[in-house]
Amino acid sequence: MRTRVRFSRVLATGVTLAVALSLSACGGNSASSGGDGKIHVLVYGDATNKVEKQIVAEFNKTSKVKAVLDTIPGADYQQKLQTIINTPQAPDVFFNWGGGSIKPFVDAGLLLPLDDFIKDDPKLKSSFLPSVFNSAVIGGKAYGVPMRGTQPVLLFQNKKALADAGVQAPRTWAELLDTVKKLKAKGVTPIALGGGDQWPTLMWFEYVYDRVAGPDLFQKALNGDKDAWAGADSRKALGMLRELVDAGAFGTNFDSVKFTDQGSPTLLARGKAAFELMGSWEYSTIQDFDKDFAEKNLGYSSFPTIAGGKGDPADVVGNTNNFYSVLKKTKHPEAVAEFLKLMYSDSFVKQQLAIGNLPTTTNTEQFLDTAASPDYSRFQFDLVKKAPSFQLSWDQAYPPSAGTPMHQAVQQFFNGQLDVDGFVKAMQALPTV
Repeated sequence: MRTRVRFSRVLATGVTLAVALSLSACGGNSASSGGDGKIHVLVYGDATNKVEKQIVAEFNKTSKVKAVLDTIPGADYQQKLQTIINTPQAPDVFFNWGGGSIKPFVDAGLLLPLDDFIKDDPKLKSSFLPSVFNSAVIGGKAYGVPMRGTQPVLLFQNKKALADAGVQAPRTWAELLDTVKKLKAKGVTPIALGGGDQWPTLMWFEYVYDRVAGPDLFQKALNGDKDAWAGADSRKALGMLRELVDAGAFGTNFDSVKFTDQGSPTLLARGKAAFELMGSWEYSTIQDFDKDFAEKNLGYSSFPTIAGGKGDPADVVGNTNNFYSVLKKTKHPEAVAEFLKLMYSDSFVKQQLAIGNLPTTTNTEQFLDTAASPDYSRFQFDLVKKAPSFQLSWDQAYPPSAGTPMHQAVQQFFNGQLDVDGFVKAMQALPTV
């Protein structure tokens, strides 16, 4: 679900045609950014689309210019978005992660700054938490309005599987390693991992690095200090990750499992695995195919602490939010502006909470009791509110061109194709902001 936007100037004609046909099949002919008298809203295809459909229907009740919701399946979103973003098939409005995920589009002059929209309706900015809204501010200009919700990465668990094995959610790294041994002894894969998607594996690096080194190491690397990857803290984090993999925490076929086809969350829900480290969208994903498990046996906790680490145990990693950005060539900017206003409406907040998402509007807290799981929403809200650092997912913070080599390095380190030095060299070779 959290797959990322990747930008490329190279267009493959065959892929473009396939995307155009795919978009047409999901609700509209995405032609020339509103050239058909409509605005096309492109989103990541997943269980959360039910809310986006409701919001589009609400907008269309009063708007003369109608919105059409187009979706691209999550596993293909990044590649296909970059393929169509500068073609006649480009949408008017599209889903993204802010930050590095849209900077290349801004640099290429493809996106519409939203400052005029905000001048006409200050609530497009003031209705959202500043730390979140600013994630889509580039060069002093706003290029995104928050949608969906904040997405901290949590350690999800099957409470029944843990109880059957006589273990609890680990609070420390040492407890995690001990829990892995006990779960293996019970014939349960300790941790479900959608390694086939690569980005779920990256979450383990993000948290372990933060716990060991604090957020500064990654920020230095992102700013171009390639030596940060070769330092003692980096090597310590990699050693701990290798220990976890070698302990059999993820089983042996994790590269054959994906999150995007519900493979890894199904392992968790069916008790084949006891844990999964995943973004907060895990709840809505599982609720969609196993509501009973989501309500009764899906547990969650923060990432374990690491003794002697420099990172604050209250730090979180993940995505501050998703955003809607606007293509400069849209023919209906007024209609787009009206559509974006729905992102801070009470109905939007309530609908997102109903599926387990946590919007970042300034009034979200007053609606937490209406959430699908008030306890889950409050846990997330408090976690994010108290976090000294909320580190953006590495592949969203880095330029999009870094995504593929980063994912490959992460996957290859986990499956043993890269050693510590190999991983360090791969990360040092990444383009930085």
